Amino acid sequence: MPIEEALRRRLIRAAADSIIAHAAELTALDQAIGDGDHGLNMARGCTAVLDDLDRIAALPLPGALHAIGMTLVMKVGGASGPLFGTLFMQLGRSLPETPDRAAAAAALAEAIAAVKARGRSDVGSKTMLDALVPVQEALGDPGPDWRTRLPTVADAAAAATAPMPARRGRAAYLGARSIGHVDPGARTVALIVRALCEA
Repeated sequence: MPIEEALRRRLIRAAADSIIAHAAELTALDQAIGDGDHGLNMARGCTAVLDDLDRIAALPLPGALHAIGMTLVMKVGGASGPLFGTLFMQLGRSLPETPDRAAAAAALAEAIAAVKARGRSDVGSKTMLDALVPVQEALGDPGPDWRTRLPTVADAAAAATAPMPARRGRAAYLGARSIGHVDPGARTVALIVRALCEA
């Protein structure tokens, strides 16, 4: 589908506004198993994206995604900046200007591979990958109801990180004590997916 400037602007704003609105929730999740600053850091990065929205939205889709990724790398602290930045920058490299569902699924697979390499992690380690991979698989499954299906998949995948022990990042030091808490990165992915689909 064509993603014109007005739609790019709406999608970017929806995703950024959702993260900013849920900053306290994301911070609370991170306080349980991490540094406690994930929500604040992501909100700062999203605010920087919105501050530059006119320029970013005017770029073609690949350029806009790359610009978002660069902003997150520069403005978001900790591991989240490089990981979410890598996700968006690789999407910018992989997505055509007018993607269809198959192209979007393929680009997301490449972005996931880049995040895995950057974070030296994989599914099952209680990270953002545990939400990204099920979303990519659902996106690759043909069906007309993807706008309602993907948010449900993402929400369920994020919730499913609660019983997992963390194997990467600061949460891994907690061992069994990390069990029972939703991963903040996976929850962030779910928020972004829902915001994009609803927009």
